[in-house]
Amino acid sequence: MNATDVQETEFDAVVIGAGPGGEVAAGKLADAGLSVAIVEADKVGGECSYYACIPSKALLRPGELLIEARRIPGAAEAVTGTVDVDAVLRRRDDLVARGEDGALHDDGQLPWLEERGIVLFRGRGRLVGERRVAVGGTELRARRAVVLAGGTRAALPPIDGLADARPWTNREATTAREVPESLIVVGGGVVGAEMSQAYRSLGAAVTLVTGDRGLLPREEDFVGEQVGAALEEQGVDIRRGPRASAVRRGGDRVTVTLGDGTQLHADEVLVAAGRTPQSAELGLAEVGVGTDGFVEVDERMRVPALDWLYVIGDLNGRALFTHMAKYQAAIAAADILGSDISVDHLGDGGGAPRVIFTEPQVASVGHTARSARDAGLEVRTVDVPTDGNAGGAFTGADRGTARFVVDEGRGVLVGVTITGTGVAEMLQAATIAVVGEVPVRRLRHAVPAFPTRSEIWLQLFDALGV
Repeated sequence: MNATDVQETEFDAVVIGAGPGGEVAAGKLADAGLSVAIVEADKVGGECSYYACIPSKALLRPGELLIEARRIPGAAEAVTGTVDVDAVLRRRDDLVARGEDGALHDDGQLPWLEERGIVLFRGRGRLVGERRVAVGGTELRARRAVVLAGGTRAALPPIDGLADARPWTNREATTAREVPESLIVVGGGVVGAEMSQAYRSLGAAVTLVTGDRGLLPREEDFVGEQVGAALEEQGVDIRRGPRASAVRRGGDRVTVTLGDGTQLHADEVLVAAGRTPQSAELGLAEVGVGTDGFVEVDERMRVPALDWLYVIGDLNGRALFTHMAKYQAAIAAADILGSDISVDHLGDGGGAPRVIFTEPQVASVGHTARSARDAGLEVRTVDVPTDGNAGGAFTGADRGTARFVVDEGRGVLVGVTITGTGVAEMLQAATIAVVGEVPVRRLRHAVPAFPTRSEIWLQLFDALGV
């Protein structure tokens, strides 16, 4: 229900931020019988629902299906032309609840709150003291806890002229009403890779500037190589090495100058250079937390020395994924309710599963070989071809790598990375193995069905001799 429908200003818990993490925390607390207020300055559902996960995958999926279909004899002959751009954008608009007025609406998200008696306060919330939150001209008091779920926003690096050039961020890229004829993407991370593929599939001429870190540098080395090769096959012009040093907009065109003097020209420029925590305006200094960056928390998502203040999701910097925000929300809610699900808590940080929805997809959990060694682990890596089995024969592709990182001392997996067509759904088995620290010898008895691509696990066991 909306705050206008109630006079109450004291609740058991107050949640700032109604994205996925905030919603889960509020829902679990309300389902347990607590009175809960949730504060949101933009839209209930958060960045993921309107400007990130949902619309980006809607833009990517049609092109991904066409790429796969063109590899399958019998289907390839039936596939002609390219994606229907108007249909793709209409479907995206349906998923993000864009109305006839062109605006995004969160009306469809509100019944879930109302059913649980959660009171919604529209506005920017900030701490003004212990268990006290100001929103607009109202001060809310929390009897038990305050949960901060403020998320992050796109970072704008200090590139000469960038701020004045009206650059796109993920928000403009995922909600654009029209596809530009040409697009320059600055940044070789997940957003840069995904949006390069999406806009190329929609007909734009795309130039991707990765800079000297290369493409997808946080993943295994072969990931950037394979995704880069695929993007180039799809027609993306990848510029590796020199970073963007200046950006200028003149009329309807934008010019990006690279460090070596090369100039690139396009209709739009998308900056995909990471995320910045939205902590500066939360009033943390009022309760003795001196930071405008990521907020440190313990394993129960509590701010040290403040047993009433919890920070979940992107804002704490532990693992910047929607699924991790929900997971952390469950941990925080359990602690507020007097129970504990975090004693054996291994699921976020390095244990977080992650998927890059390019073609090929990248599905990863836990360490890369490099990060494992940097952490002082003695590891062995086993690489097998993702489609090197009977199940893979049906994808029409003969590429992709599955890398298993094994802690030799303990005989358990500490990391898995899989590239290939549609491998996102193969990730959960690897996540269970890594987070559950299941001995490889025991995993040997979890037999994959034939003929499925999950038989990559048999190749791991053969390589290890178990």
